[in-house]
Amino acid sequence: MIRLVITLTLLGFVSACQPQNTQISADEIASSMQGEPLLVGTTSGPATYLRLDGQASGFDFELVQAFANHIDRRLELKVYETLDHMLDDLATGKLDLVAAGMGYTDLRSKRFLFGPPLYFTDILLVYRTEDWRPRNLNDVNGKLMVAERSSHAELLNQLDHPQLQWQVSDQHDPDQLLTMVADGSLSYTLADSRMLQLNRRLNPQLRTAFVIKEQQAVGWMFAPNGSDLLISQVLDFWQTQSDHLPHLREKYFGHVKGFDYVDTRAFIRAIQQTLPKYQNWFEQYAGDIDWRKIAAISYQESHWRPLAKSPTGVRGMMMLTLPTAKQVGVTNRLDAEQSIRGGAAYINQLVERMPDSIPEPERLWFALAAYNIGFGHMEDARVLAEKRGLNPSAWADVKQVLPLLQQRKHYKHLKYGYARGNEALHYVENIRRYYDTLVYFHTHEQQQAQQSVDLSEPQAIPESANTAL
Repeated sequence: MIRLVITLTLLGFVSACQPQNTQISADEIASSMQGEPLLVGTTSGPATYLRLDGQASGFDFELVQAFANHIDRRLELKVYETLDHMLDDLATGKLDLVAAGMGYTDLRSKRFLFGPPLYFTDILLVYRTEDWRPRNLNDVNGKLMVAERSSHAELLNQLDHPQLQWQVSDQHDPDQLLTMVADGSLSYTLADSRMLQLNRRLNPQLRTAFVIKEQQAVGWMFAPNGSDLLISQVLDFWQTQSDHLPHLREKYFGHVKGFDYVDTRAFIRAIQQTLPKYQNWFEQYAGDIDWRKIAAISYQESHWRPLAKSPTGVRGMMMLTLPTAKQVGVTNRLDAEQSIRGGAAYINQLVERMPDSIPEPERLWFALAAYNIGFGHMEDARVLAEKRGLNPSAWADVKQVLPLLQQRKHYKHLKYGYARGNEALHYVENIRRYYDTLVYFHTHEQQQAQQSVDLSEPQAIPESANTAL
């Protein structure tokens, strides 16, 4: 049975046999460790750790950075190319913990300790959409590869299917194997459902063949002889920062379930062929907002077509109305530069108008929903969320009630009445998905341009490196 670290005793003494005056309190031990770096292993990927334009992001990175801040220790992150090397370093005490989307397995539980589950995910057989889809393990006829010492390798070993042929790789991590399936150099691999959803933003040709295992727990791993104090601090972190984990889940995974193969492929082509014509203007006029977010909004509005028109009268790259264009000084809505400049200025104004209680990066999502259905209806949604016991300043909560603005039993009690809340929700979530793809695309480009950089060297991550997606 897997050992979950649920209750642990703090290190309140050095040894029960020592004299009373030599005992050291847990607080004293914690204080003495504040100058020591927190050594954390991870892998590169959209769910774990990415670095773009000097900014670090990723679900696991943000969570472990918050934990390091919580215990007042400097995070020293080591990015590994293979799981094998990372797990060896954890076993030999070269790392304090591993934060890399690690699945709980029986074999791992015999060597390591696990923290509380961060989330649960399904394990899938993945293939390329251009190829024939296997319906079960008997249909698997091609090269199946998984990363050595991964939970996927352990799962395949446990399957009662002696005719299944598969290989392990000590040269690739699961994220890299997905890329190999996407480019056709590999027939199949295994992936957890969240990893696949994120990777399809850049590789839309990846498809699920079938589910091999449901609801595998994922969390942090600790060395078998690791510090009880450190693990106790993790438990304290979960308890005192209980709002942080749902916020990160929403930020990285809350919008990735919706997937359109044709639209994603068209968007990637547009990134390659159309975006370069306008990228400088997006960067120049983005203001306090990541330029990729402005570009994602523009694609949602016009598909980056400067002459785009709508029957409702909106026009141009940012599909501005006449009143909005006048407000931001745009004299020609069909002029691409003017439209981008004016649209970016207006979006920055919308974000500024959001209540102070709404944190970054969610202020933009609220602002875009308000832009789509109106500020009054957005406030109605926040009021409705609060009445239902939800957080009116958390996008993860408010987006649950947006579709209710279309239901008479709800909108008849609201100040501003009926609104197409479901449309606003899709509008915002589409923009978030486009933004994800832009980030992953440019990260992939930078990684290819910097292949000579050795990512296995430890990287000290300053608090300011954290970025809001």
